[in-house]
Amino acid sequence: MPGAKAHTDGAWSVIPVQTRSERLRSYDPAAFDRPTGREVAWKHTPVDRVGDLFDGADADADAIVVRVSSADAPTLAVGASPRGDAFEPEDLPSAIAWTKVDAARHIVVEGERDEPVVVTVEGHGGIAYEHLVIEAKPFARGTVLLRHSGTAELAQNVEIVVADGAHLEVVTVQDWAADAVHVASHQAVVHRDATLRHVVVSFGGAVVRVNPSVRLAGTGSRAELYGLSYADAGQHLESQVFLFHEGAETSGDVLYKGALQGAGARSVWIGDVLIGPHAVGTDSYEANRNLVLTDGARAESIPNLEIETGDIRGAGHASATGRFDDEQLFYLQARGIPESEARRLVVLGFLTEIVQRIGLPELEAELIAAIERELAAGIALIEGERVTA
Repeated sequence: MPGAKAHTDGAWSVIPVQTRSERLRSYDPAAFDRPTGREVAWKHTPVDRVGDLFDGADADADAIVVRVSSADAPTLAVGASPRGDAFEPEDLPSAIAWTKVDAARHIVVEGERDEPVVVTVEGHGGIAYEHLVIEAKPFARGTVLLRHSGTAELAQNVEIVVADGAHLEVVTVQDWAADAVHVASHQAVVHRDATLRHVVVSFGGAVVRVNPSVRLAGTGSRAELYGLSYADAGQHLESQVFLFHEGAETSGDVLYKGALQGAGARSVWIGDVLIGPHAVGTDSYEANRNLVLTDGARAESIPNLEIETGDIRGAGHASATGRFDDEQLFYLQARGIPESEARRLVVLGFLTEIVQRIGLPELEAELIAAIERELAAGIALIEGERVTA
């Protein structure tokens, strides 16, 4: 029984699961209890706002439209490899999506691709399920860009397989309408001397929860996991990141940054790094930084690190959440820069560190423009509060 532990007197008690590696995994939705918000995996998520995705209702046929920019992607039935090679659901919505999607889209990256494969998910209202398998063949290089817009209640699985020597970048952009709900589970396995760069960008949506899980299985494999979020009033943007160093000589770099403004704006970041007993020579670091721009916004940041071998090169984690640095603002204002412009420069400089790591110039320009719009709205909010104060 998951979480059960025997005592010396023969009695049993349920020990809550605390580490990501110990969570229940199953393809069967019946193996999971309906979340109440007290579970370690759900206690930071507004379960009342995502409850429709716990019920397993049939999908609305027109809820989403999915398009792939390259040639039509073939589909994979349940049990057809590589579907299931890297994915095993660890929560109820991902298990339901596994059973609801008979044919998963299969994106194959071979050779060296100059242009990204673009997968667009356009929501038209209703409940939807999606499973996408992204496979990078040996020594391939390429980028897959996932773009989400419109409105829907979506439970999404993204399965990523990076073969020996391959270099794959997966960027997922959540630019939903204000009432959308998106619960996604991304799971990846990275093989020998391969690299996965995974980027999560969340701006739109009422509740967006994108949880990446990466297993560095092969010797010399590497993961670069980056995230960018900008939460407005009433929004909940969340990522629970898991990086498992399983093979030897692996390396990981995790950096998520977020900005928040407006009453009820909330972000959640949980970062779990596990360095396994055979992961000798590992070098790993994770960090989360949040900038709270107005009253009423809240960021939660929880880094966790487990090390099961002493023979590593390095491992660490860091987390920081705060408001503007008054000294930075004073420095800029002392040189004749108005306060509103000084604030804009500070936030822009804070967030563009992630944008510049994406490596897609058109998308980078688009995201800078989106940040500028968010900043303009935030500055107007701050100035309005001062007028009414």
